[in-house]
Amino acid sequence: MSNKPWLRHYPTEVPPTYDYPKHNVAHFLEISADKYPNVTALEFMGRKISYRSLLEQTYRFANALLRLGIRKGDRVAIMLPNCPQAVIAYYGTLLMGGIAVMTNPLYMPRELEHQLTDSGARVMITLDALVDRVRTSMEHHPLDFIIAASIKDYLPFPKNLLYPIKAKKDGMAVHLNYNDRLLSFPEFLQQSSADPCKVDINPEEDLALLQYTGGTTGFAKGVMLTHMNMVANTIQNQLWFYRYRIGQERYMAALPFFHVFGMTVLLNQAISLAGTLILIPRFEINQVLKMIDKKKPTVFPGAPTMYVAIINHKDIAKYDLSSINVCVSGAAPLPLEVQTRFEHLTGGKLIEGYGLTESSPVTHANNIWGLRKTGSIGVPFPDTDAKIVHPDTLEDVLAGEIGELAVRGPQVMKGYWNKPEETYKSLRDGWLLTGDLGRMDEDGFFYILDRRKDLIIAGGYNIYPREVEEVLFEHPDIEEAIVAGIFDPYRGETVKAFIVLKEGTVPNADAIKRWCKERLAAYKVPKVYEFRDSLPKTLAGKVLRRKLIEEEAERHDKAGGE
Repeated sequence: MSNKPWLRHYPTEVPPTYDYPKHNVAHFLEISADKYPNVTALEFMGRKISYRSLLEQTYRFANALLRLGIRKGDRVAIMLPNCPQAVIAYYGTLLMGGIAVMTNPLYMPRELEHQLTDSGARVMITLDALVDRVRTSMEHHPLDFIIAASIKDYLPFPKNLLYPIKAKKDGMAVHLNYNDRLLSFPEFLQQSSADPCKVDINPEEDLALLQYTGGTTGFAKGVMLTHMNMVANTIQNQLWFYRYRIGQERYMAALPFFHVFGMTVLLNQAISLAGTLILIPRFEINQVLKMIDKKKPTVFPGAPTMYVAIINHKDIAKYDLSSINVCVSGAAPLPLEVQTRFEHLTGGKLIEGYGLTESSPVTHANNIWGLRKTGSIGVPFPDTDAKIVHPDTLEDVLAGEIGELAVRGPQVMKGYWNKPEETYKSLRDGWLLTGDLGRMDEDGFFYILDRRKDLIIAGGYNIYPREVEEVLFEHPDIEEAIVAGIFDPYRGETVKAFIVLKEGTVPNADAIKRWCKERLAAYKVPKVYEFRDSLPKTLAGKVLRRKLIEEEAERHDKAGGE
């Protein structure tokens, strides 16, 4: 207990350790379909799909891949928004022993080419509207097949008439054509068997997922996650959410499944609990509020920017959000102001968690119904060790001191795909070096100060962006804010704030600077303020600080470096 002080603060319902079953990740779907065949698994734009139907279509997909000659260990790229085809393709790939390569539909050909070439993917499942983009990216890595899905495939009649098929060849709609190597999703399934697909795997060694990291510095790396990694993290999340009602929870699926946070905390967890996934292809605030009001989700994992958009919506009082019981925030720090206002609006619990692609992804979370600490990422999950080490020597630092967070547990990756040197840099004796600076308090609660590379060093002082951003978020006129270090000829770096104001407010940098001066040491106060209509974000809602820094550097270079 002395080296794991956090165990004192575990709810009595949460075991510190668990015997995780060794099976294919897709077996969660088989179990739920067996026990709850008539429960609605997916709701998509008016269409409902039961667990029985979802499993049948997943078997068809798995068998169809085998018919194409795809075999255990082959990589299958899936570039889809949250839609039924994404779920079917993901679990179907896993059932036949393939490795899923989840790909962002916003990727351009250059980004796609890197992922396809690096992973060696043989098949791509994507939207019909994206087929040309995929083909453009195939110059150096030809795919064996492209399977084209359409939004209209799963829409109820007559709504499907509103969505014409976009991918065409010589003026004709896409149909199954093995010679052309372009297949339509519905016909691909129809020409295959719905018999159970059983391919033996070793859950502890065989990969379920090749998940590419953001790639803010150089090209993205493929994170190798085994079936056991994903099964363990799904169950760890279940254990933490110990008041779940199996077969009854309704999940607002606005986080994209191609992001590992959405895949584990949304997709895998909902399927493992026989929950209903209310699929949202793209986060759009008005649509999301209408869906919450109408569909009554009980669980809503998301990114802070999603909750920010909700609490600041001008017509928020018109919507009933009271169905929401639990929200887990990830992908970026959760400001206290956002947490407080969201909980007041919904009556539910919004907790901050922590994870990274390399850990499937969750390693820490605050208690949902127990002790929470403001600004903390909470305590380590069951069977998860964590410590703070010196970034250079990797020796443990004293309690309360700042260092790099290291984690170890069944959810930690096998390594980076074809990158043994990068793997060695990040994995030491089972410990994953996260690259995040943090500290642990006497109760075993952990605090993330920032990414090592985001640390601002101004005049010799270390400035952690999150600390400054918390103060900015408390300002009554500010809707969103992020800070970054920019070049300063005297201090080396100085702090710049990028701010999105609430509707109807007027930019006033002097007033915001005075606000910061009253709450921060002088060296931490932003010296430069830029007001923007929006901040660049990923589809998962994470603000791209690195993109803002790159824009600043480019601006500095154009100005002659002065």
